[in-house]
Amino acid sequence: MAAWRRFIRQRARPTPNIPQIPFVVWAAAIVGIVTYLNLRGIKTSALTNKVLLFFMFVVVGFFILLAVRYLFHVEGWRGLVSTQPFYDPKTFRWPTVLTATSFAALTYIGFDGVTTLSEEVENPKRNVLLATVLTCVFAGVFSVLEVYLGARVWPDWNTFPNLETAFMDICRRVGGLLLFHGMGAILMLAAFGSALTGGLGAARLLYGMGRDNVFPRGIFGHLSPKTSTPSYSIALIGLVAFGGAVGLNYIGHAYQHAGETLNFGAFLAFMGVNFATFWQFTVLGRPGRERRIFVDAVLPLFGFAFCAVIWWKLHLIAKVVGGIWFAIGVGYVGIKTRGFREKPMMIDFTDS
Repeated sequence: MAAWRRFIRQRARPTPNIPQIPFVVWAAAIVGIVTYLNLRGIKTSALTNKVLLFFMFVVVGFFILLAVRYLFHVEGWRGLVSTQPFYDPKTFRWPTVLTATSFAALTYIGFDGVTTLSEEVENPKRNVLLATVLTCVFAGVFSVLEVYLGARVWPDWNTFPNLETAFMDICRRVGGLLLFHGMGAILMLAAFGSALTGGLGAARLLYGMGRDNVFPRGIFGHLSPKTSTPSYSIALIGLVAFGGAVGLNYIGHAYQHAGETLNFGAFLAFMGVNFATFWQFTVLGRPGRERRIFVDAVLPLFGFAFCAVIWWKLHLIAKVVGGIWFAIGVGYVGIKTRGFREKPMMIDFTDS
C-alpha cells in the first residue's frame, strides 16, 4: 500500500516541460529528407509518394464515411443536402473569398507542376495530359466533398477554437481524437509529399533551362551519373527552401507568407498569359484567322483583371519578396541579352 501511495504521488507531480524543438531544426530536417530522397532518383520519389497517397486515401475515406454517418444521425437527409456550404448570406464576404482564392490557386499550381516531369514519362504527349486532367478531377471532387461535409458538420466557422486547426476540429467532432490526430498527420504528410514532388519538378525545370543555356550549363545542366538526377539543382533548391522557410518564419507566419509569395509569381504569370492571348489574337491578329471578340478579347481581359485583383490583395511581404525575386530575374535576362538588345534563350520543349 505504501508503495502504491508513493506511485500515486509521483504521478501527481507536475511533468517537467519538454523542450520545444526550434523551427530551424524542423526546417533543416524536413528539407534534408526531401533533398536526400530526390537525390536518390525519380523512382525513390515516386515510391515515397505512392506510400503517402495510400495513407492519405485511407484517412480521407474514413472522414467521409464518419461525416456522412454523423450528419445522417443528427439531422437525417436534411443534414446531408443543403446549399449553406456554397452560400450563406450571414457569413459571405468578398474579401474573404478573394483571400481564399489566392491560396486555392496553389492547388492549380500543383496540377500544372505535373508537366515539369514530362521528360521522365513514357509517351509524355499522352500520359502527362491524362495525368494532369485525372489529378485535377480526383482532387477537385474529393476536395469539394470534404469541404462540403465539413461545412455541414460545423456550420458556424466563427465558433472554431482555432482557425488553423479548423478541419482537424471537424474531424474530432465526427471521429474523436483518433481521427483528429490522424488528419493532422495526413496534413503533414501531404505537405511533405508536395515538397518532394515540387522540389523534383523545379529541379527538372532548372535542368531544362541549363541544358538549353538559359542558365549556366555547368551547374544547372548537370546530371548525376549514378541516378540521372539534376543533383546540383536539387541541392540548390534545398538551400533556397531552407533559407526561405527560416526567413519567412522570422518575420511572421512562414506557411502563409510562403503561399502568398508563391502566388505572387503565379498570378503574375497568369496575368501575362491572359494579356499575351489578348495581344496576339486581338491586337496583332493572325493572317486568315477571323477575330472573335468574346474569345480573343473579353475572356482574356476578364482573366487578366480577375488575377490582377487577387494579386493586388496579396500581403505586402509577398509583394516585397516576390518583387525582389522578379527584379533579379529581369536583371539576369538584361545581362544575358546585352541590355535586351538580343533575343533571350528559350527552353526547347519539342521532346516533351
